[in-house]
Amino acid sequence: MSNVSTRVLVVDDEAPIRKFLRAALTAHGYEVLEARNGQEALSAVTAQRPDLLILDLGLPDMEGLEVTRRLREWSNIPIIILSVREGEADKVATLDAGADDYVTKPFGVGELLARMRVAMRRTVPADEPAFTTGELQVDLASRIVTVAGQEVQLTPTEYDLLRALVMHAGKVMTHRQLLRQVWGVAYEQETHILRVNISNLRRKIEADPTRPRYIRTEPGVGYRLRTDL
Repeated sequence: MSNVSTRVLVVDDEAPIRKFLRAALTAHGYEVLEARNGQEALSAVTAQRPDLLILDLGLPDMEGLEVTRRLREWSNIPIIILSVREGEADKVATLDAGADDYVTKPFGVGELLARMRVAMRRTVPADEPAFTTGELQVDLASRIVTVAGQEVQLTPTEYDLLRALVMHAGKVMTHRQLLRQVWGVAYEQETHILRVNISNLRRKIEADPTRPRYIRTEPGVGYRLRTDL
């Protein structure tokens, strides 16, 4: 399928990385724009309206984390962080700030392309209230959850948790994001509550809760609802 209408803004201060990404993405049908620093990135998003942003963290004028925060004040553009930093704290901070995904360098082009596709379709359109992945279906209008055609009975909290994952399907949601969204700001440090409810939810929707197919754990960061089934 052609991606010719999809414009990707690559933000990296290293020219070889920009050149490599331009060649790789152009070969797969994407239109590639470039920025060398954070200010150029912010200006380009405003003026050129790209569909997706690939963003390095270590920029010369401001951190990629700050670029993400500023963009999230007014834009919902999908943001994929591409960085040499492998630390858990960096991943959590950028995802909490609103990035959609985090890929570490060195990386495979195939993996990056897959992450891009997921980021582009991460939310459920308002006119399409039923979400399906594999044998799991969540009807957001009727609040009915089925697995292989059989209705699953969830508690209100379990449903709210699943709905939060559905609304950001394919995207890593950090522990804090899920706790804030489902329980409120006062509970954002209560990770044990989240673990218990994820475990209960898995028992109800997974064929083998010990080897979850739908809700994947991102160690030390959060959870991701798969869309590639």
